[in-house]
Amino acid sequence: MATREGALGRAGRFFDEGGFQDLLARLVAIPSTSQEAEHAPALRRYLEEGIRPWLERMGFAISLHENPEPGFGPILMATRIEDPALPTALLYGHGDTVAGLDAQWSEGLKPWALTDRGDRWYGRGTADNKGQHALNLAALEAVLAERGGRLGANVKLVLEMAEERGSKGLRAFVAAQAEALKADALIASDGPRVEPGLPTIATGTRGTWHCDLVVKLREGGVHSGHWGGLTTDPAVVLAHALSTIMDRDGKILVRGWLPQGGAQGGVPAAVRAVLEGCPVGGGDGAATIDEGWGEPGLTPAEKIYGWNSFIVLAMTSGVPANPVNAVAPDARAHCQIRYTVDSDPGTFEAALRAHLDAHGLRHVRIENAFVRMPASRTAPDHPWVRWAQNSMERSLGGRVQIIPNSSGGLPGDVFVDHLGVPLVWVPHSYNGCKQHGPDEHLLKAPAREGLLAFAGLWWDLGEPGTPGR
Repeated sequence: MATREGALGRAGRFFDEGGFQDLLARLVAIPSTSQEAEHAPALRRYLEEGIRPWLERMGFAISLHENPEPGFGPILMATRIEDPALPTALLYGHGDTVAGLDAQWSEGLKPWALTDRGDRWYGRGTADNKGQHALNLAALEAVLAERGGRLGANVKLVLEMAEERGSKGLRAFVAAQAEALKADALIASDGPRVEPGLPTIATGTRGTWHCDLVVKLREGGVHSGHWGGLTTDPAVVLAHALSTIMDRDGKILVRGWLPQGGAQGGVPAAVRAVLEGCPVGGGDGAATIDEGWGEPGLTPAEKIYGWNSFIVLAMTSGVPANPVNAVAPDARAHCQIRYTVDSDPGTFEAALRAHLDAHGLRHVRIENAFVRMPASRTAPDHPWVRWAQNSMERSLGGRVQIIPNSSGGLPGDVFVDHLGVPLVWVPHSYNGCKQHGPDEHLLKAPAREGLLAFAGLWWDLGEPGTPGR
């Protein structure tokens, strides 16, 4: 007789006996980076060879689509419909990765080969996102095997190959396929847990707004001896501009940029409540949680899950690698705001312009302002979120932390805007996984928990008690 415990047992044995490691090794070996043109053929190969045969064995109907945006990777859509009247979950993932950065990996490690070392698997895509969507699909396969090929629910999947280039084309694709992708909830995985040992559900993601701050005063550099002290140094002006935007302790001074959802501005009460007692941790040692940095009065969890952050991503004046004795003609900083849905990015540029002007910094231009990825959020107490939390806690035998949105960005807004689905993100990685740098890895313990958690979710999806059933 098929049982929930039997399904979780199948999933656990698949992991413990090396089945998942072998699967992940095959996927990592396909160099499907969307950031290196020479690997463009591998984007389609990942879908055709790595994913399609697997999905077909599970009974999915599959279609492969060209990206609506020319020059970006294809998109796979798969559907497994047992009965249109049954609950339908929509899965999302991306099979593209950032650049391999082959020469930068530690000795004995390579981006396109899975390496087993201790408590982790190394390889490009292990954490972002091959390992994560593979865990979810492997869990589905275990449940189908336990139930004799029937789930008791419907599953749809969108797997894109351009997420690491801003998910170009995904919005247009989902809009065009809205009827075919209709679902009750998006349940998918990407990003980190709040800390490695604490299973997490995120109900959205922060958005990203970018701009360049530019001070250009002349066409070329001028001799530092003849003109230094007489002509304005654009690097100094730009540094002063940045100091008016954020103080020396990381507090944002352009207050019009900040979340406005609280009773008197600030973190909304519902967000603050769900983050009470939420830990933050699991870095790789390269970064620290510095007491006193950021908005005063907020906990670390509120700072990254309920607040906005301002970051200078790059900054130049002159040629740092080859300085000359000249007052540079210009200075430039590329800046980013990570923002929650409680802020309106449409006001960011105007607020910054007014702020700079008020400080006498009219020479500082704002260029190339744009939203790279909008913010999204489902209410943390939504029935689908609480259903998922209860299911995971039953499977894992412990606490599952809900956060209102992850600290990074994902295209959840696309699915909210065009499908109206609640968002249930269940990350299987952690902050120290080095997902965009050399030595990317997946921790085995959270991965195994993720496999069991999704086996429970798939089982429960086919049982009474699913929201709306």
